[in-house]
Amino acid sequence: MGDSGGLSRTRDTAPGPLPRAREGARPPAARTGLILAAVCLSQLIVALDISVVNVALPAISRDLGFSAGSLAWVVNAYTLVFGGLLLLGGRLADLFGHRRTMVAGLLLFAVASLLGGFAQTPGQLIAARAGQGLAGAVLAPIGLTVIMVTFAEGPARTKAIGTWATVAGSGSALGVLAGGLLTDLLSWRWVLLINVPLVAVALPLALASVRDRPAGERPRLDVLGAVLGTLAMTALVYGVLGADRHPWGSARTVSVLGAAVVLAVAFVLWERRCPAPIVRLGILRGRAVWLSNVNALLVGAAMVSGFYLASLFLQDVLRYSPLEAGVAFLPFCCGAIGGSVAGMRLVKTVDRRLLIVGGLLLAAAGMVWFSALDTSSTFTGGFLGPSLVASVGIGLSMVTNTYMGTSGVAHHEAGLASGLLNAARQCGGSIGLAVLSTVAVTAGRASAGAGAGAREALAAGYGRAFLVTGALALAAALLTALALPRARPAGDGARPEKA
Repeated sequence: MGDSGGLSRTRDTAPGPLPRAREGARPPAARTGLILAAVCLSQLIVALDISVVNVALPAISRDLGFSAGSLAWVVNAYTLVFGGLLLLGGRLADLFGHRRTMVAGLLLFAVASLLGGFAQTPGQLIAARAGQGLAGAVLAPIGLTVIMVTFAEGPARTKAIGTWATVAGSGSALGVLAGGLLTDLLSWRWVLLINVPLVAVALPLALASVRDRPAGERPRLDVLGAVLGTLAMTALVYGVLGADRHPWGSARTVSVLGAAVVLAVAFVLWERRCPAPIVRLGILRGRAVWLSNVNALLVGAAMVSGFYLASLFLQDVLRYSPLEAGVAFLPFCCGAIGGSVAGMRLVKTVDRRLLIVGGLLLAAAGMVWFSALDTSSTFTGGFLGPSLVASVGIGLSMVTNTYMGTSGVAHHEAGLASGLLNAARQCGGSIGLAVLSTVAVTAGRASAGAGAGAREALAAGYGRAFLVTGALALAAALLTALALPRARPAGDGARPEKA
């Protein structure tokens, strides 16, 4: 942190390993426990809000009068702003201090959640969800950043990252469960208002344990880079979401997607010349870093879309109530936690390539299995099996991939590394949800046109989308198998792969 001025001196000039910053004195063990509790609870709040509204979507649509085409923006408004601004959020932690950033993110989350819980129109709710996304972009990167500067590299950091990744991996599945319980027992408004008491617990933990490191010279924030990146993502998702109403070759779709490409190119060009870029592009030259981020992008697309599609399948096709749909996700929560715990332990003794590829293959198999569900499927005979297989695979691969993407990164770039990984996961979720919602709608219409009933058409559309999620996880597995060399396990005292 004290060398944050080095951000401008190490732009793209060092293709080799990143320098290791000198580590300050570690906090006492009692405080490290509180620190880990604070960052994990903050991550839980962020992860819950990615999926907690999924089960409540039908109730939200009825109450506020959403159209079918605009309902997905209740999810996308959060993930889009979140993913677009995560890199800037990671830099805030590096520049303004860990405690200040965490406290600001928690307070902003509480305010946005209150506004969303009392929303009276679709526009108000979407705006509040965007506010939650902004708060999440500030809050999410701080977790990994604090872990990387608090815990010494080795078994202690591996365990801390594993705990954090377990919360990240299981939190989204737990969000579906919590969404069902709150919607059925109270009201859909409580899927937003529940964040207020969670913040009330996390805030004093953060104030009591997390410290701001002394800061040296602070470079300017790359606001233009954040704006260009967010606009590029917005145009991309907006163009894909509209493809179910405007063909891919239509002037509207082509122009919007073309604008996304232009904005993305402008973002890269600006980052190359900016004296204090939001993304030092040289960090992506390390194989471990770029591979972990590509994996996070693909798995984020599969995971976020999978939760969204599965929760709608349970309610729209199998006619589950919100409570029943939420409870149906309990095995998924348990599987994700089990896979994460297994990954946290095995990464110390097993080749990380084997763990990541094995987990991704399980995730792909589970998603393809989901595609076989139809109107006659039952929970035990249909939904349970793929839930367990996919969740264990996601948990196993996420822990190992997170460790790979953060190992060996210099302390003054801890926020950048964690921001990149979170941004890749959330951008993947936004793009994946947009694409797969379009796939589901298009396939469902084709099935209805062929004479299928309403429920059968919905099942066919969701089935086609699940196949695509399986393909995304399989692509990540193949890429990892080809690109990642064998390495000694993380816990055997070996130096991590060069980043």
